[in-house]
Amino acid sequence: MSKRVLITGGAGFIGSSLSVALATLHPDWDVLACDNLFRRGSELNLPRLKAAGVEFVHADVRHSDDLERVGKIDALVECSAEPSVMAAVGGPTDYVVDTNLMGAYRCLELAAKHDAQLIFLSTSRVYPVAALEAMEHTEAETRFELVDSDGVAEDFPLAGSRTLYGATKLASELLITEYAETYGIPTTVNRCGVIAGPWQMGKVDQGVFTHWLLSHHQGKALKYIGYGGTGKQVRDLLHVDDLTELVDLQLSDPAHWAGTTFNVGGGRAGSLSLRETTELCAQITGTTVAVTSAGETRPGDVRIYLSDCAALYAHTDWRPSRPPQTVLADISAWIAANEALVLSALG
Repeated sequence: MSKRVLITGGAGFIGSSLSVALATLHPDWDVLACDNLFRRGSELNLPRLKAAGVEFVHADVRHSDDLERVGKIDALVECSAEPSVMAAVGGPTDYVVDTNLMGAYRCLELAAKHDAQLIFLSTSRVYPVAALEAMEHTEAETRFELVDSDGVAEDFPLAGSRTLYGATKLASELLITEYAETYGIPTTVNRCGVIAGPWQMGKVDQGVFTHWLLSHHQGKALKYIGYGGTGKQVRDLLHVDDLTELVDLQLSDPAHWAGTTFNVGGGRAGSLSLRETTELCAQITGTTVAVTSAGETRPGDVRIYLSDCAALYAHTDWRPSRPPQTVLADISAWIAANEALVLSALG
């Protein structure tokens, strides 16, 4: 059945990957990608969108009039955000709040107006920092390990601070619950861990796995920041193609996914420490770079985060199919084929 699907943040890393995938999988759907092109590098995705038959709309979720220009929609996937945890630390907060929270509100207004399904890409950062840091752990040779825990589940206590980025996302989740109840629209919240893959313009504060590989491709030194400078801090990661396959399932069966909130990540099997990432990057690229220790643990840093996806797995047959080695290899191949393009976005 034909759908008209709007992807906000549609020229960003996840948004563009999702737009291209949906247009390819569903040639009978009208897929629209809207973006304000604020984040450097997003403009480089416009040719990809055009080639896939995705309609691009230069629009900003901070402005209701921009979203109104899109017209009638059947579904909306909210991928727009200022994704950097460090973006508002010691600096202006207005862009983060206006984009992440008020932007989500305006997307909800649009979905309610058109009785459209809404899928919201949230974040593991909704969980409070102090509580995550208090989880019992041990220190192994290459990583920190949780003790007697599969990771963080959806019922993890939410009391405490979580960075402004995490707070805007959690506040958006609360709004989504209210709009689903008031207007009866089908809503789904995906609390994503680290998403990685080709076409992510990686930086230290957002897109660390691409940043790590790009540094190996260029032979540039790296730094382990915080936690004693050992590089043992851990994140689970999920290939962007695995995420797009999940969102496609959610779009294809709104009733099955209505009113749900799930952690979406690679879990323990899909996790890496920075130290392990360095070793894999060296194996993939054939280049060894110097890695030094620098700086104290930064505000908002987390020693270890693993997504417990048991609730999601009980709801669907979907499972991540691409292990961390595949994620890194795909990123490396993309960098090798597009290095000048990547550097132009990060310069």
